[in-house]
Amino acid sequence: MNKSKRTEIFEILQKANPSPTTELNFSSPFELLISVILSAQATDVGVNKATAKLFALANSPRAILEMGLPALKATVKTIGLYNTKASNIMKTCQMLNEKYGGQVPENREALESLPGVGRKTANVVLNTAFGHPTIAVDTHIFRVSNRTGLAPGKDVVAVENRLMKFVPEQFKQDAHHWLILHGRYTCKARTPLCGECSIYDHCEWKEKKNF
Repeated sequence: MNKSKRTEIFEILQKANPSPTTELNFSSPFELLISVILSAQATDVGVNKATAKLFALANSPRAILEMGLPALKATVKTIGLYNTKASNIMKTCQMLNEKYGGQVPENREALESLPGVGRKTANVVLNTAFGHPTIAVDTHIFRVSNRTGLAPGKDVVAVENRLMKFVPEQFKQDAHHWLILHGRYTCKARTPLCGECSIYDHCEWKEKKNF
């Protein structure tokens, strides 16, 4: 895919949604961090239901530590893999208190040192909480990037690197959200809605439906 076509794709996505953001509910970098940790293999809707209860009880590292692991597990038990996620959250809160004064660090290396936080989670926090032009590649972005020809790659790191190289600079801050939403609601895994796709004419997928 050439530069001109990539630019046109993002111009279309921007026009349809000028100010995209995450569908996770949060009011601080810490709440976003916890929400993203919980979101692995879970829906944003499910996470928001759980965090609405959690953050009403505790929305800081110290408050969650004081809450204790059993109570935390009971509060987020509707989330898949909640036992592991709750344990990681407790360890992360401990580290945030001991090493970072209870604040979420605005640094990739520091974020990735936290239990339960990988590259994707760090990218989401850096982008959405701190305004860094990072692109977190989840299953939706991986699919859209490969299927459309926007930034094909064999793994998430390869796709991220290509997106960071090929996405025009003026779109990098919001590219993450546009691509996730496009993959979640239009370019779906099993039944892509090609007839409703705003970037259909620019898509290079050989198997796209003809209209």
